[in-house]
Amino acid sequence: MHWNSPLSGQQKASGKYKVGQLDFDGIVEFAQEADQLGVDSLLMGIGAHMPDPLPMLGALVRETRRVKFLLAYRPGLLSPTLFAQVVNTVSWMSDGRISLNLVAGASPIEQAYYGDFLAHDERYARSGEFLDILHGLWRGETPLTYKGEHYRIEDAEIGLGYKGGGRPEIYISGASEVAQQTAVEYGDCWLRYGDTPEGMAAAAKPVLARGGRVGTRMHVLARETRAQALADLAAMMGDPDEEHRKRIAAAVASSDSVAVKTSFRLAETAESDWLSPMLFSGAVAYRGGPALCVVGSYEEVAAYLYAYKAAGISEFIFSGWPTREEMRIFYTRVLPLLRRLERAGQKAA
Repeated sequence: MHWNSPLSGQQKASGKYKVGQLDFDGIVEFAQEADQLGVDSLLMGIGAHMPDPLPMLGALVRETRRVKFLLAYRPGLLSPTLFAQVVNTVSWMSDGRISLNLVAGASPIEQAYYGDFLAHDERYARSGEFLDILHGLWRGETPLTYKGEHYRIEDAEIGLGYKGGGRPEIYISGASEVAQQTAVEYGDCWLRYGDTPEGMAAAAKPVLARGGRVGTRMHVLARETRAQALADLAAMMGDPDEEHRKRIAAAVASSDSVAVKTSFRLAETAESDWLSPMLFSGAVAYRGGPALCVVGSYEEVAAYLYAYKAAGISEFIFSGWPTREEMRIFYTRVLPLLRRLERAGQKAA
């Protein structure tokens, strides 16, 4: 059970991103509370509208003791040798509390900000080469020489290996067939945006059949009663920023990401903004694929998440509005109920 670190400053489901400033003290306090609550990992997201996660990660690992950090990064921004060197360094600074969420990129416009003009499938081809080199370095195959379409490395050596040997866990995001293939070949877990348990089960089947793990990223809103949850949801969706929604729609139209397109098409099929009685899709238009939200009482949310486990989904990255309060609610009120359902299921089996 992972949580998303609030790097974009979002506080409201239907409002604009808070950009142009960085409350790093607040991010440190958030990470320290996540550490105390027992959060498995904090996702450190990446995007042009957010501060870069790498320098913050170096500081956060020294301000926490147990929580891991799931670093989202895009192949193409750094050379694979330098990236491995950075990750290895953080592994020593944090006693191995780093894992990787490699994303190929969702927006040709944003990729161009960084001088990257590859099309969708070519970005995944580059990701495969990037990961091929990383795995070789972490296996100790040095000096490493590699000649591919996108990378050429000659006699690469890194003085500082990954702490304890081995490598970090690798999560691969995307909804396309090539994303699945990359996850199975080079990663430990395939991540995709949410759907109903039935929809996730169908999407996960090829990866699970090949021995991979499957995770999803969603929002959650849990309250003592369903009526209270629905009231809070209505308040958070109130007074929406329609200009922001239009900007998101334009970004989606220009995106070549299968994950992004799929999540918006899914939301458009919802009846009155609900894909199921528990799954609210109305915030997707303002927040994108991760904003598909499980809404209900503590007991209802726990039971619905257990249905995802039955569908083969073993990892979740959650967010909330506002995210720190929702994280506290989830880990103190919902997660104990979910663990109880898991124990009961194990006994029944």
